[in-house]
Amino acid sequence: MYDQWSEVVIVLTQKADTDPGVKGMAQTSARIAYGFMCLTLCWGVLTATGWIKSLTGRKALRNSHMVLGILTLSFGVVHAMSFLFLPDGFTLAQVTIPLLPGTLARHELGVVGLEVMIAVALTGGISRFSSYRRFLWIHRLAYPAVGITALHSFFGAMANGHLGLLWFGGITLLVPVVLLTALRFTPTRYLERLGLVEELV
Repeated sequence: MYDQWSEVVIVLTQKADTDPGVKGMAQTSARIAYGFMCLTLCWGVLTATGWIKSLTGRKALRNSHMVLGILTLSFGVVHAMSFLFLPDGFTLAQVTIPLLPGTLARHELGVVGLEVMIAVALTGGISRFSSYRRFLWIHRLAYPAVGITALHSFFGAMANGHLGLLWFGGITLLVPVVLLTALRFTPTRYLERLGLVEELV
């Protein structure tokens, strides 16, 4: 048994005695975060365009979009912080500071993507204190953040030998995201011509 808290902290922070389940937790939290990320973007596009406004009120749609975003960030942070406990060892600086020398590009993509998503979430919380155009510009940074994080997932799956699982599950989740994002930024006249939206006269 340990006599002092300092001995407990030393034992818990030693790299050699790390629980082997930490890597599994990192992988599982990454997959859950990826799924929620795709769902958050799809739900956000459907909410912003009003394509599902007949389902429920706008406030409920926006609140559910925020809940999905918070779940995405929560699992993303769990994924990132679990690397602090791996035997290979990541430092807190490598997990939180982007573009440090000596780190792999796939890890940098994850750090940048997660931090941009956190910035987007924080600006969503202070949107009522800012102009709508400024809020919208910052909030649209979520689209490149999702792309960066999808690249992080692709390269991470490739490096860990799980590319088959990514092709099966990850690409399946990414297809609706890409489609809805393309529809979101397609001019309305093209959508009317395709019959996807109706012109209200």
